[in-house]
Parts: sequence; C-alpha cells; structure tokens
Amino acid sequence: MTSRDKSESAPGSVEAAKRKALSLLDRRDYSRAELLQKLAEKGYTDAAAADAVDRLVELGFVDDARYAPIVVRHYAAKGYGAQRIRGELRRRGIPKELWDAAMAEMPAQDETVDRLLRARLKGADPDDRTALKRATDALLRRGYGWDEISAAVERLKAEQTE
Repeated sequence: MTSRDKSESAPGSVEAAKRKALSLLDRRDYSRAELLQKLAEKGYTDAAAADAVDRLVELGFVDDARYAPIVVRHYAAKGYGAQRIRGELRRRGIPKELWDAAMAEMPAQDETVDRLLRARLKGADPDDRTALKRATDALLRRGYGWDEISAAVERLKAEQTE
C-alpha cells in the first residue's frame, strides 16, 4: 500500500468520506444534512464530510429538491398529515424553501382522514364525545389540521344520517 493509498483511506480524507457516502446512498436517498450527520457519526472530519457531500451534490447524487417530494409521498402514503410531514422534512434537514414545492405533490387526504377516523372510532357513534375526542386527538398527533378533522367528522355524521 502506497502512502497515497493510506492517505485516501484515512477517516479524515475526502476520498474515504466520498466512498462511505456513496455506500450509504446505495441503500437509500439522503438529504445533504442527513449525509453530513451520518459521516460525522462515522468519524469523518467536518471538512472531509462537507467536501465529499459537496462533490456528490455537484454530481447529482444528492439532491434535496428531488428528495423532498419523495419524503412527502412516503409519509402521506403512511397516513400522516401535512404538519407531521413538515416536521419530517425539518428533521431530515431539508431546506425550508423546498417544502412548498414538495408539499404540492402531496395527494388529497380526505379519504385517508375519513378512513383513519372510522378506524379510531371503532364503530362508536360519532356523537359520543369521549370516543370522538380520542379519535380526533389521534388524528391531530398524526399531523392533520383541525379543519381536515372537522370536515371528516361532518362527512361521517352526514353518512350516518342518510
């Protein structure tokens, strides 16, 4: 092993950080901030990690604008509301200026809210205040807004009067 090979495999080297980042990206996409954090956890210096991630951004391997809508669709499919999804975007370090464009790709949630409300009520009467409170609180924790929840309650009540 030459001295050049040793320097490229040292934990502080940009090449080693780039190889590790590519290895991580083989498994799943990451935001720029997530990848920097992951490399720091693996022991790479901040400078080496930043240089490696910057190069991967230049090459198009890391693209927060492409990754943000993926996160939105994933969590929307799991039944989470807009507020919870925004929290996930924040947690993943995706720049705030990309959120609106990503959230625009979120599918309509009416059917999901209705389905979750029915499941949480477990057949209870929607006029049962205790059961309704428990169900609506669960939807709020999933990130749905009160306007979405109250519309779902109204739809459910209208169905039962028909």
